[in-house]
Amino acid sequence: MGGALPKQFQDLVGKPMLSYALEAFINTPEIASIWVGVSPGFIDNPMLSALSHQFPSIRFLPAGGPTRQETVRNTLAAMIQAGIPEDDWVLVHDAARPGVSPRLIQKLINAIILSGDGGLLAMPLADTLKMADASSAIAGNPNRALKTVSREHLWQAQTPQMFRLRDLHDAIEEGIRLEADITDEASAMELAGASPLLIEGATLNFKVTHPADWDLMETILQATYK
Repeated sequence: MGGALPKQFQDLVGKPMLSYALEAFINTPEIASIWVGVSPGFIDNPMLSALSHQFPSIRFLPAGGPTRQETVRNTLAAMIQAGIPEDDWVLVHDAARPGVSPRLIQKLINAIILSGDGGLLAMPLADTLKMADASSAIAGNPNRALKTVSREHLWQAQTPQMFRLRDLHDAIEEGIRLEADITDEASAMELAGASPLLIEGATLNFKVTHPADWDLMETILQATYK
C-alpha cells in the first residue's frame, strides 16, 4: 500500500483503518477482551498512543513477528501467560478488514457455540477460476489459461476465525515448527486434524490489500457514515 504508516493505521474516512474493526468487536457483547499484536518497532508510535487513549480497554502488545502466524502465536501466548483460560474461545481478525460488523461476528460466534467446533467466516467462490500455464509467462509475455478450475466446494476465507485458545496456539506452534504453509488460523487447525466450520460471511468483509481495495472501501464507508 505504501505510505509513512502501516496501512492498518492510515487514515480511512476520518480515522485509522484499525478503528473500524476495534469498534465492531467492542460493540459485540459476547467479546470479553481485545488483544492487538503490534510490531515491536511500532509500539511507541504516537498513533498507537492515540488509539490507546481512544480504546483504553484494549491491550496493545509488542507481539508482532515476521509472519502472520508468528504474530498470532505470540499474541495467543501472551493471553495464556496473562491467565486467559486455555479452553476459552478466541477470534482472530485481520486489521485490514474494516468491513466487519457486530452482526457478522455474532453470526460466527452463535454457529460455533451451537456446534462446539471451531470455524471461520468465508464466502463461496462466485467467479470462474482459470489455471495459468506457468510456461507461457516467459520474457514478459502475458499468462495463458491452461484450464478452467471448478469452483464447486471452493470458499474464500475471511476473518474472524474462531477456535479454542490453547488448541489454536499449539496448532500454530506446530505448524511453525514444521515450516508448513500456514496462511490463516484455519490452515493451522486443519494441519492438526480439525475440520473447521465454514460460516458464510459478507462481501463487505474483504481484505484491503491493494490501492484499488482502499478506494473501494473508502467509497463504501463514505456512503455508510455520511
